[in-house]
Amino acid sequence: MPSIYEELFSLTGKTALVTGGAKGIGAMITRTLIRAGCTVFMTGRSQAAAEDLAAELGSDAPLIFLQHDLSQPQGIQAVSAELSKLCPRLDILINNAGTFNAAPLGDTSNDSWDQVMGLNLRAPFMLVQALLPLLEAAGSDAEPARIINLGSIGGLMPQSNGGAYAYGCSKAAIHQLTRMLASDMRSRNINVNAIAPGYFPSDMTSGFFDAVPNLRESMLAQIPAGRFGSAEDVGGMVIFLASRAGAYLTGSVTALDGGLLSAP
Repeated sequence: MPSIYEELFSLTGKTALVTGGAKGIGAMITRTLIRAGCTVFMTGRSQAAAEDLAAELGSDAPLIFLQHDLSQPQGIQAVSAELSKLCPRLDILINNAGTFNAAPLGDTSNDSWDQVMGLNLRAPFMLVQALLPLLEAAGSDAEPARIINLGSIGGLMPQSNGGAYAYGCSKAAIHQLTRMLASDMRSRNINVNAIAPGYFPSDMTSGFFDAVPNLRESMLAQIPAGRFGSAEDVGGMVIFLASRAGAYLTGSVTALDGGLLSAP
C-alpha cells in the first residue's frame, strides 16, 4: 500500500513546463520538480544559465531546455510547436518568466511599460492559449492538469515599491487572470492557481533592492517569519498545488511572504 505522502503528494511521471526556469524562483521550482520525479521542460533566453543548472542537476536529470523569448509572439508559438513534438500531454504549466523595472512616475516610458506588460501578462495568457490542447490531454476530472502562475505581493500591496508601477499592475492582473481562467478551465479538467511570492533571493528581488535604498533591511524587519523565502518554501507550495493534495483547489492566489501582508 502506498504511503499517504505518495497518494497525496507524488508527482512521479508527470511532465512540466517552467518558463524562465533556469534562474531565480524558476530555478528553485525546476529543481523541486526534478527531485519530485517530473520530466521538466524549461524556457529561457540564456543558454549559459540553462547549462549551469543542467550541470548542477546532472546528466541523468530529465531536463530539456527550450531556448525561446516569450516576450515575442513568435517565441510562444515556437515553444508550443516544439513541445507538441516532444510530448503528447502537459500535466503542469508554471508561468514564471517575468521582468522588472522601477522608475519615478515622470520617468516611466511607453517602452518600459509595454516591455513589462508583454512578458509578465500577455505571454502567460498567450502561452495558456497555445498549450491548451496539451493541458486538456493531460487532465481528468479526478486529476486535473495544473496551471500555476507566479504573481507577486507587489500585485497585492498598495505601495509603489519605488516606482514599480508596471510591475505591480502586471502582477495584480496575473492574479485576476488566474481567477478568470479558473472559472473557465475547471470544466475542461484544468486547475489554475497563483502563487504571490514575497521576498525570495533572485535577480528580480535584487532589482527591487537596488532600486530602493535600504529596502532589503526594512523588508526583513517587517516579515514576521524573520527571513526571506527559500527554495523549500516555493517548492513545497508548487508540489501541493500540482499534486493530488491540491486537486480540489482552483482560482486561488496565495501570498507566500512569511506573513508580511497578513500578519504584520
